[in-house]
Amino acid sequence: MDTDGIARPWYHLPFPRNTRFVGRDQILGTLRDRLFVRKSPRVALVGLGGVGKTQVALALALWTKENITDCSVFWVPALSSATFEQAYTHIARQLDIRCGDDQDVKEVVRQYLSSEVAGRWLLVIDNADDIKLVCGSPNMPESLDSYLPQSENGRIMFTTRSRDVAIRVAEDTIKLDEFSLSEAKELLGKLVTRKDLIHDDTSVTELLRELTYLPLAITQAAAYLERNEVSIAEYLELLRNTEKDMVDLLSEELPDRTRYQQSKNAVATTWVVSFQKIRELDGKAADLLSFMSQIEPKLIPQSLLPELGSRAQTVSAIGTLCGYAFVSKRDDMLDMHSLVHLATRIWLSREGLETQTVETVMRCLAGKFPTDEYENRHTWRAYLPHALRILQRADADDMEEKYELYFWVGRCLQVEGRIREGVRLLEQVVAVQERTLTEEHPSQLASQHALAGAYQSDGQIKKAVGLLEQVVAVEERTLADEHPDRLASQHELARAYQSDGQIKKAVGLLEQVVAVRERTLAEEHPSRLASQHALAGAYEADGQIKKAVGLLEQVVAVEERTLADEHPDRLASQHELARAYQSDGQIKKAVGLLEQVVAVRERTLADEHPSRLASQHALAGAYEADGQIKKAVGLLEQVVAVRDRTLADEHPSRLASQHALAGAYQSDGQIKKAVGLLEQVVAVEERTLAEEHPSRLASQHALAGAYEADGQIKKAV
Repeated sequence: MDTDGIARPWYHLPFPRNTRFVGRDQILGTLRDRLFVRKSPRVALVGLGGVGKTQVALALALWTKENITDCSVFWVPALSSATFEQAYTHIARQLDIRCGDDQDVKEVVRQYLSSEVAGRWLLVIDNADDIKLVCGSPNMPESLDSYLPQSENGRIMFTTRSRDVAIRVAEDTIKLDEFSLSEAKELLGKLVTRKDLIHDDTSVTELLRELTYLPLAITQAAAYLERNEVSIAEYLELLRNTEKDMVDLLSEELPDRTRYQQSKNAVATTWVVSFQKIRELDGKAADLLSFMSQIEPKLIPQSLLPELGSRAQTVSAIGTLCGYAFVSKRDDMLDMHSLVHLATRIWLSREGLETQTVETVMRCLAGKFPTDEYENRHTWRAYLPHALRILQRADADDMEEKYELYFWVGRCLQVEGRIREGVRLLEQVVAVQERTLTEEHPSQLASQHALAGAYQSDGQIKKAVGLLEQVVAVEERTLADEHPDRLASQHELARAYQSDGQIKKAVGLLEQVVAVRERTLAEEHPSRLASQHALAGAYEADGQIKKAVGLLEQVVAVEERTLADEHPDRLASQHELARAYQSDGQIKKAVGLLEQVVAVRERTLADEHPSRLASQHALAGAYEADGQIKKAVGLLEQVVAVRDRTLADEHPSRLASQHALAGAYQSDGQIKKAVGLLEQVVAVEERTLAEEHPSRLASQHALAGAYEADGQIKKAV
């Protein structure tokens, strides 16, 4: 911040200077005049895909940085609501704009840039192509436009393929046409390193005219000439021999998606030529292109791609696609041009290969998608958008792999806190299996078991109980009483009974499970210890605290003798024993044991690991019970900060920690903070949970108590 209270200039540009950028002097002059001389607050640069709008915007941004030294430059991609919000989040972080837990970062940034303190700025909104996303619609009332700032000191430049978007969002609309002949020749000259390919000026002019001087078409043609060492005459022959019906199909499909005009036919033709040539010369690259056209076009992990025989072949195939400018690399990710993504699918449909490709992609993703263990989280988070996209396809309904993918995607969504999405996927798996498999089939029972767990997480406890009772009934009829699957289902049913308030049933069932496992398993067997652990929890819920403490002390003693001090099972049992001590009024013991658990987990686990955070959360509760309120507040603030950074706002663990922190604030006399945080929790839970969900009711209850403590008696009532 300068001494006059105005923020110092700040710059965020997504790309380095384009050394191959040519021409566009007139359009850049017009943009500078409209934005900085005539001071038009909003200017839209409109043109078809591939005409070079982003590169013009980048050139303008760099000019602004170099020539208007007190003007910040911000760059926001509008490819989706996610990219828009991500860019705003980055702006807020870089400018150190404070954003409260209950605030929308987009609105906070809008307000900041609308204020005098932000100083002068240029905001580039790139790829504002989707009119519903940008301007809203009856089915999508929230628009990106509503989050754009307004200030006498600010200017906004849009790039868009859609004239409709341009007219709606900007006062001035500037059309970006294809290159002039001289600009097109200059670009081709920069792109082609083998100058003998372009020595004939007549052929060059003929080619550029055929490509309608479009930068993307010229770039692709140059890549084709270089890679395949063909002459311009040969390339022109390929262009003119392309089947017209294929060209018409591409041109017919594109207008709704890209605001393509008739002049875009040259781009379509160039792509068709390239598709066919890649298929002829590099079948593996064609397979890769086809594969990527069925998943999300952006942020494609290379590890998700199908095996092509060897790593060298994969590298070569990706190189081919990058050479044609169909794909670009971003670290270990690939991005596919959205128009190429569309055009490839149309091409596959025209060639009769679409269904075969969908099935190939489905099998590949089903084979590569990981289980929902925490250690796999980085992988399945990267794979989820792509799996969800392919699962939307209806032309693979009879594939077993589709439902295998549904299963693991559903499980991972549940871990992510996207519980309702997970429930929907798992319901589809169960519905199909109930129709196609016998009721005792292990796969059907496993899916029903998983769905019951998702129901329980979603607060649909009755559904969870009913489904698990069905599973247990089948397994009790078909499996021996000591069978692991039968015991696991009984264990899970007892947990559901406990959640449903049927504590006696939970205790009885777990006593039965423990009896079998104590009869059949060694005392240090993990399954036996897990059941004893669960039974202790049921005893505690039933008010039999002494029994719970005694059983957990027994479990902990065995694990301390047989497991390393950092073993997850040992730490989990110590955690649970500390909780039982707390329930039994042995607060000092609880605090001491949890401090021991937290120390180990802070030494061995990442700060965002769920187990580490759970123990810190529990220790804060013990501190609060012990009257060490300041320690409780500090530790919970630390937990909440990590969970706010790493989990979605509706994730149950994030909400639980916010709820607990609000309670600690209230105990510490920070009533306003408690009220604010609980209002935020309640707002999220009312949006995402059923009205009878226990967590939602508990938060509403707590908020009423906070209102009462704050003197807001009417609100509490």
